[in-house]
Amino acid sequence: MIALLCACFSAPVLAAPEGIDALKMTPDGEGGETYSVTLQILAIMTALTFIPAALIMMTSFTRIVVVLAILRQALGLQQTPSTQILIGLALFLTMFIMTPVWERVNEEALQPYLNEQMGPVDAVKQASLPLREFMFSQTREEDLDLFGRIGGYKVFEDEEDVPFTVLVPAFVTSELKTAFQIGFMLFIPFLIIDMVVASILMAMGMMMLSPIIISLPFKLMLFVLVDGWSLVMGTLAASYGF
Repeated sequence: MIALLCACFSAPVLAAPEGIDALKMTPDGEGGETYSVTLQILAIMTALTFIPAALIMMTSFTRIVVVLAILRQALGLQQTPSTQILIGLALFLTMFIMTPVWERVNEEALQPYLNEQMGPVDAVKQASLPLREFMFSQTREEDLDLFGRIGGYKVFEDEEDVPFTVLVPAFVTSELKTAFQIGFMLFIPFLIIDMVVASILMAMGMMMLSPIIISLPFKLMLFVLVDGWSLVMGTLAASYGF
């Protein structure tokens, strides 16, 4: 009886194929390999975990959200607009600024891949080209040289020689520098208002009254009169060539 059961269970195992059809690589005849749909889906699902980091580190999102945070601090508003509103505004402004890049990625990489005109590896390489051009246009040469020296690389003769491991941190450093420069220019008029109000209150002997309480309405009035939100959004877009 035991021998019969062993024979019944071992027969399917012995008859099973050597590999799983859903997980295989097939030579494409050009020296490369084509992965099965299951492996491609697995790679895509794994890549989705890196999308938030890519959105923050490889797009205009960093500069925008830092400038908006500095603006809120300059106005003296701790929770208005809320962090969710600032993140949403930065996200949609990032989509607006990055639209030309995404369109090129769609035309040059995504659509050829979906139409089976290009392999997955070639599609990823082609999709990285517009993104690299965008990052190079916003990255300072001194930042590239800095991270190149830290990484032990020699002088880069061409942009194609710069790896992503050097380009991304250099791009983020340049974005932070630019964001703080814009934030400094935004901070000056509100700082002047705070100083003037504090001097007037001190001259009147009202030292126990917080200057922020008095200066806040004046800062809001100034920001509204000059159409501050339009100026800030326009300045951020113009900093990327729009």
